[in-house]
Amino acid sequence: MDHQSTAWLFPGQGSQHKGMGEQLFELFPHQVELADDILGYSIRELCVNDPENHLNLTQYSQPALFFVNALSFLKLQQDGVKTADFFAGHSLGEYNALFAAGCFDIETGIQLVRKRGEIMSRAPKGGMAAVLGLSLDEIATLIRQSGLNNIDIANINMPTQTVVSGDKTEILAFAEYVEQKPGARYIPLRVSGAFHSRLMKQAAVEFDEFLQAFSFHSPRTPVLANITAQSYSSAPEEIRNTLVTQLSSSVYWLDIMTNLFTDYSVEYIREVGPGQTLTRMWTEHVKTLPKGDRTVQHQVNRDTSAPATVFMYPGQGSHYYHMGKELYADDQAFKRAFDQCDEIIADLRPCGFFSGSHRLPAEQSVPGF
Repeated sequence: MDHQSTAWLFPGQGSQHKGMGEQLFELFPHQVELADDILGYSIRELCVNDPENHLNLTQYSQPALFFVNALSFLKLQQDGVKTADFFAGHSLGEYNALFAAGCFDIETGIQLVRKRGEIMSRAPKGGMAAVLGLSLDEIATLIRQSGLNNIDIANINMPTQTVVSGDKTEILAFAEYVEQKPGARYIPLRVSGAFHSRLMKQAAVEFDEFLQAFSFHSPRTPVLANITAQSYSSAPEEIRNTLVTQLSSSVYWLDIMTNLFTDYSVEYIREVGPGQTLTRMWTEHVKTLPKGDRTVQHQVNRDTSAPATVFMYPGQGSHYYHMGKELYADDQAFKRAFDQCDEIIADLRPCGFFSGSHRLPAEQSVPGF
């Protein structure tokens, strides 16, 4: 390609946190009102304050995260940032990638993820766990050897980071097999369902019925699909089928990163939404790929509506008589810290200015005043 190819990546469920998007809501009042009408509650209150501790519940976290991701994208557009050559999103984030590519508007996106979250929250209870330190082949072999027949591979995130999903009892039992392997770690995840597993099959059927009422447009920008790691088809029916299949299929995120780097020559990525999970995975993975020593870049993620802030501290020459006097008089925390420093300095006995013969008189012992 004759220019630096770029990809924007949208995080999925698990990246949500209290306070996310706080600076964005005031910038997009129409979209906020639209979301409130569709959801039946204040999306801003949920994301910023989460007074009822709902943000980590699937039926709430999915629309909340989709909405903040979407506003983050709109803010980039508003700022005139040149859009990417490719989009991709991890699990739920794929809906943001499709929104960014023009497959549906934000109103449709909110409706889709609201229903998706509701359906997934009602699916048969299951469990998920992250397996670290083992390859995908090693994990698949362990599953076969364990005789646990209701465990599926959910997310293939990194060469040695895979998420398994399935029957909760079997997910807990699988820990024994993983932990016998040197260097392996097994981390049960705090989720109520077995996402991206066969236990989502019935949810996928219900979601398919729901999607029949919606129309989709061909992507204006290529979107790499979770289930294939290849670009979405331009056929609206295929977009619908892919979203349905995604519910119960593995997320091939490792392959998406590899394909972006090797097949599409992506050297610059931006994570659009809260957190830096996808950025860290990208940065670590591309170093292992052929041509991994070529220059790769990523945009440091922050709330795009908030100006960057830098604290700068002056050096010698900026001091003056009575500096800090107002703070000492008005701020009790400053006064306590200053008094503690004064006591420490007064007790020093080096062979210099603060030796016994050079101690300042008590009435002058507060420096600077």
